Amino acid sequence: MVNVASPAPPDGRRRRMLIKLSGRTAAYVALTVIALAALVPMAYAISTSLKPSGQELTIPIRWIPNPVEWGNYLQIFRVAPLLTFFKNTMVITLVTLVGNVGVSALVAYAFARLRFPGRDALFVVVLSTIMLPYIVTLIPQFVLFRNVGMVNTLWPLIIPSLFGHPIYIFLLRQFFKSIPVEVEDAARLDGAGFLRTWWSIALPLARPGLATVLILSVLTHWNDFIAPLVYLNTQDKWTLSLAVNLFQGDFRINYNLMMAYAAVMTVPVVLVFFAFQKYFVRGITLSATAGR
Repeated sequence: MVNVASPAPPDGRRRRMLIKLSGRTAAYVALTVIALAALVPMAYAISTSLKPSGQELTIPIRWIPNPVEWGNYLQIFRVAPLLTFFKNTMVITLVTLVGNVGVSALVAYAFARLRFPGRDALFVVVLSTIMLPYIVTLIPQFVLFRNVGMVNTLWPLIIPSLFGHPIYIFLLRQFFKSIPVEVEDAARLDGAGFLRTWWSIALPLARPGLATVLILSVLTHWNDFIAPLVYLNTQDKWTLSLAVNLFQGDFRINYNLMMAYAAVMTVPVVLVFFAFQKYFVRGITLSATAGR
């Protein structure tokens, strides 16, 4: 006689559904609390940027300024030559994209597809450079650029990125390994070489990974403070991050103007992130799961 399993009773099915719903609700509540906590500093900065001088550090915190000083956003353009700083920052950010996106993608594709002796060992060497803190290599780099006369120019902030970055190489290698080899084999049968396959087949399919690297590169160079502080001496070479120093004097710090400046400086980065947000999330997910 064959025993046929009886369906689960309604009470048991309902209990499992309630447990699943409760777990999902708890996860959403926790994520909402974390998101709101992450937005508190931004809300405080925007609130402070609209306060009159003298009300920035009042206790308890006055979240809604009274009166609202929209003139703070006009004042920052009188205090600092923002257009000059914006131009310098844009030059650094855009030129470094060539190395961080283009060169890193080419190196990553070579590690993902080419077979040559010592490939895995060389890839480990590339990844091992991530373990070196940036501050450790900053002094040798400064001495090198000083000896070739590049201090107080934008080149020390550009040249190191023109050779790719190990983190971006790793992310893109994982992404390229998720692309089916059969797609590239079909291109090779049509006569495409390595570079043509990389340019016409691999790169279009790797848009999420490239968008991820683009966002990370823009964030890194747009907000970089240490390197410009070390290499740039005169104000006409400053980047946006260095200009924060202009809003503090010997005896007073203009927190309202500083926060207004920080809000204006953040706008381009936020726009870039939202423009590539869909690809960014997908690129991070696929890079983490590919190549296993």
